[in-house]
Amino acid sequence: MVKIGLQIKATLENIEEIKTCFPNYRFYLKIRCNNCGEVSDKWHDVIESEKVNEDSRNPNGFNFFMKCKMCSRENSLDICEGSNASYTQEDSGKFKTIVAFDCRGLEPIEFTPRSGFIISSTDNGAKFEDVDLAEDDWTEYDEKNKNSIGIYEFESNFVKLKK
Repeated sequence: MVKIGLQIKATLENIEEIKTCFPNYRFYLKIRCNNCGEVSDKWHDVIESEKVNEDSRNPNGFNFFMKCKMCSRENSLDICEGSNASYTQEDSGKFKTIVAFDCRGLEPIEFTPRSGFIISSTDNGAKFEDVDLAEDDWTEYDEKNKNSIGIYEFESNFVKLKK
């Protein structure tokens, strides 16, 4: 079992916090099998509130389960409970881990943000829900504070976490 953290980095303009709508946020990931190195050609969605492949070996199931089409190895991934974190104004311009995955036989290698983010502007300004960050940049106008807000240069990566 390996714990892998998803980190994000962005430049924030007049934004206090970015967070996901846990536990219902869909993390869209590309996966690599650790046994044969096969990389998935499609995006897989992983949701903390959903469990799949419940059986006698794991009655609780997994957040994601797949059988590798190259080597037939069974692999799984779970979102580590309580690992979700928000990205704040203080984190702007730096990588920060926002979620951890418990990986067995596979590892995520790519993330696409898509919709489901909740954005809060500074000074108790407007709150925007179900924001799509797929374009890597997002801008809006905060009517309450009468200023523009934005997320720029969105990036992500994965890091192995210490246990």
